[in-house]
Amino acid sequence: MEKQTVYIGADHAGWALKEGIEEYLQQKNIKVVDMGNQDLVKDDDYPEFGYAVAKRVVTDEGSHGIVICGNAQGICIVANKVRGARAATGFNEEVAQTSRTDDNANILCLPGRHIKIEDAKKIVDAWLLTEFSGADRHIRRLNKVKDIENQEYGDS
Repeated sequence: MEKQTVYIGADHAGWALKEGIEEYLQQKNIKVVDMGNQDLVKDDDYPEFGYAVAKRVVTDEGSHGIVICGNAQGICIVANKVRGARAATGFNEEVAQTSRTDDNANILCLPGRHIKIEDAKKIVDAWLLTEFSGADRHIRRLNKVKDIENQEYGDS
């Protein structure tokens, strides 16, 4: 079985949590690619990190992404600007799991200022271990999302 790859990125508000999650995943023998920021930079901005992770996830089939900013919303918005990205906030285990089973999310967005590392580890584990359900209603909804995306990009 091929080793799972997780791309991870965060701004200053999520940097410490990113570092902790990265170390945790590496201990679990999961390949982690750090898309930045490499160092804590107090005036960096989330868009470049959310975008970098999303671009890699959509071009590396089977990979996953984790992005972190202060409240998870801004970095989630920017990640979802990348065609094919399905970024979802996961502020607890159940929400993270349903973002996979129902929405087939490929990027998990975490709020660096609002969760502790131990809670984040549980959320990440739940998210990575959960598969898309493949239920007809969820496939139908995801196809509608693709249709909207195609209209937006002029592919219809």
